[in-house]
Order: sequence, then structure tokens, then C-alpha cells
Amino acid sequence: MNYGLIVTLALLSLPALAQDVIKPRPSPLAIVSSRYKDSYIKITYSQPHKNGRTIFGGIVPFGQVWRTGANEATELTISRDIKINGLDLKAGTYALLTIPDKDHWTIILNGDLGMWGAYNYNTAYDVLKFEVPVITTGDFVYEAFSILIDPRNSKADIILAWDRTKVVIPVQFQDPTP
Repeated sequence: MNYGLIVTLALLSLPALAQDVIKPRPSPLAIVSSRYKDSYIKITYSQPHKNGRTIFGGIVPFGQVWRTGANEATELTISRDIKINGLDLKAGTYALLTIPDKDHWTIILNGDLGMWGAYNYNTAYDVLKFEVPVITTGDFVYEAFSILIDPRNSKADIILAWDRTKVVIPVQFQDPTP
């Protein structure tokens, strides 16, 4: 048997087994999380960048449902029941959608997971819907759409920020029952 031929054929076939290099997304995946005692909150989203564009009222139209990021709809996961903006929310995973306007945003937590964008948004799956005021950041510009969690013991703020705009969503963790 010609072992040299077998080795050569085996080596030549290796590139066929290699996977294509995964190219980075223009709007990279980001995950932010926070923990309070035995509770955690995690938000998975994609970060579009400003790139000199007009954001709110431009590429993100006012008064229309937005996936709150890029690519797949943003998802919020909580391990225990919480209060969000004073409203009860059961533990689970939800699509986090928004409707931006000049002076306020409507925040929507929806039970339909795996949406690409907000194209198939269905109000029948809405779990919570509420408004929060817009805060203008002045000279500070968030180049990339950013979601931050600012924890303070049993409370936290979820901050959605892009360009010169941000909104704050208050969260209250529930203390575990003994």
C-alpha cells in the first residue's frame, strides 16, 4: 500500500473540513447582567452604531415599534419575579421592544421570542407596556446603542442609550421568602 499517497490525500482533504471564518456582525452581540442575592437579570441585544446617521426620528422612526437594537429583537431574562416601573413581572424571558418618541418611549415586554427585528410583532403576546421619559445627554454621545444596568442593592435601573438620548427603566428585585 502506498502510505505516502494516503497521507497526501488526507492532508489535502483537511481544508474541506474546516469551517468558514465567521465574519463579525456590523452590529455586534452584547450581553449585560446584574445580580441581587439569588436573582439575576440579563439582557441580550445587538449594538448598532451611529456612524454619522440621524438616529431617533431618522433610522429609528418616532412612533413605530423598534426591536431595541439591531438584528434579533432584544431579550430580557429574569430568574425571579421583579417589579419593573412599579409593575409585576414574572420570572422568564421576554422580547424587549420599544416605541421611541421625542419626549417619551413606550416600553413593551412581549412573550414572542426569537423575532428577527420587530417585523412580526404581535400585541397579543404583550405582557407589559408602559412609558418612560426621554433624557437628553447633552454633549455626551453614545456612538453604539448601549444597554446598561445600574444596580443599587434591591433596586436597579436599566438604561437604554444611543446618540444623545437615553431612557431609564426602574427595577425592584423581590427579596427571597424564607
